[in-house]
Amino acid sequence: IQAGRAGAKTLLLERSGQLGGMTTVGGVNYPGLFDAWGKQIIAGIGWELVKESVELDGGTLPNFAKVPARHWHNQVTINQFVYSILAEEKCVDAGVEIAYHEFIQGAKATSTGWEINCAGFGTNRLVHCKQIVDCTGGAEVVGLLGHVRMREEETQPGSYLFQLGGNYEIGRKQLHQIYVHGADSTNSRTVTEAKLAGRKLVLKKLRDAKGKKRLMHLQPEPGFRESYRIKGKTVISVQDYRSGRFFDDAVCYAFYPVDLHTKNGVKPEPLKPGTVPTIPLSALIPKGSRNIIVAGRSVSSDRLANSGLRVQAPCMAMGQAAACAAAIAAKSGTTPGEVPLGSLHALLKEHGAIVPSKRAS
Repeated sequence: IQAGRAGAKTLLLERSGQLGGMTTVGGVNYPGLFDAWGKQIIAGIGWELVKESVELDGGTLPNFAKVPARHWHNQVTINQFVYSILAEEKCVDAGVEIAYHEFIQGAKATSTGWEINCAGFGTNRLVHCKQIVDCTGGAEVVGLLGHVRMREEETQPGSYLFQLGGNYEIGRKQLHQIYVHGADSTNSRTVTEAKLAGRKLVLKKLRDAKGKKRLMHLQPEPGFRESYRIKGKTVISVQDYRSGRFFDDAVCYAFYPVDLHTKNGVKPEPLKPGTVPTIPLSALIPKGSRNIIVAGRSVSSDRLANSGLRVQAPCMAMGQAAACAAAIAAKSGTTPGEVPLGSLHALLKEHGAIVPSKRAS
């Protein structure tokens, strides 16, 4: 949406059949966090989508002026189905071409950018473009191009979201969830394994209910928390995150506890009062690359920092920043990491984003 609104000719490849990723296909219909310490810190196009989804569904928004007792109190519950079709409408209105059920099979650099082989069922096409924004969650295109990616041997469990018994009030309640240990979003085979494992667990719960509860809702995809991360020009450390380090090339804020899920569950570690981390442009650029930028949970960071950076609101903010950088780079014939920071910040502000400013010490 941001790239299209900035005037860039934009093609969106989406391997599923709807927009929204984990928010919609995965059923994580409670994005956050857009606020910190009584103040909104993330706005822009992601917030526009969330806010309008809630309003269109007749829901209510949290009061960001009030610091909640628990961080999750200010996550915004949305109707995932409204969000998906609203995002689609906004893409079309911005002139974005949507290609559902397609993905990149191969890419090679050209004198003007990239030649990309895109595939889907019954579809094969070559696309020539100037810039790539990789929002796959696991830096799939970055890996395809041979750039360094990072991942530990053990990853956080995924979650399968469902509703057993009662009525699922869409846009008002969160779904039930069950851990899927070993869930891996690397490729179609590992995703299939995660689906089979998750659905088997849900079926067991249904059988254990012995007819006393009905299965009222089941998401088509598990929610994945962790996959590959890029090794960028900057690697955000958990010390950077916990201290609220202000990066000179910061493009957005992030706010969430350090939130590592393990086989034993999760014990969120809240940030100290007043701490608001920032995300630098250089953490979105794969080291040694040109004409490609990432956004989302594949941001260059260590594992503990990523456990806070990976949530939806910062991913939305990163996505908007990456699109601005790519659009400016395409227009000026440069690469995202060399875009003037002033121009990038100006474009972000023009489209409603909150740009980090250095706080007085």
